[in-house]
Amino acid sequence: MYRRWANKDQIVLAALEHHRNAHPVDIPDTGTLRGDLIAALTGMGEARAAFFVTLAATAFSGLLADTGLTPAQVRDRIMGEQRISRVQTIYRRAHDRGALDVDRIPAAVLALPFDLVRHDLLMDLEPLKPARIHSIVDDLFLPLVRGHL
Repeated sequence: MYRRWANKDQIVLAALEHHRNAHPVDIPDTGTLRGDLIAALTGMGEARAAFFVTLAATAFSGLLADTGLTPAQVRDRIMGEQRISRVQTIYRRAHDRGALDVDRIPAAVLALPFDLVRHDLLMDLEPLKPARIHSIVDDLFLPLVRGHL
């Protein structure tokens, strides 16, 4: 194995990337921003729960300590542009439908629903319940977005 990977950290990173590739998450197109977000966050929670369990376990075990990477940096390395393009696609579609003006909404607000799902996955190590996803979208995100229309 060490002919392909330099050390255990590289093997773990490769395994995480393999898991991501083996469990793709579709980009929903329900016709509404709310529907797209609920579908995307549900899919993210279901498909990525095992990823976050593994990430938390490796971070807490110190296995990735030698990389010098934070959990966020590991996520960005593993998920990369795929993560950003999925989110941008959802918001660009909503923008094109006239549901929001992505240029007027702060990046932190646009990141909020996905950040909250990641937080809950790391804290609970299981997919979010539908009521939690609905709360993130309906009680937190959509009111914030309406304030920037």
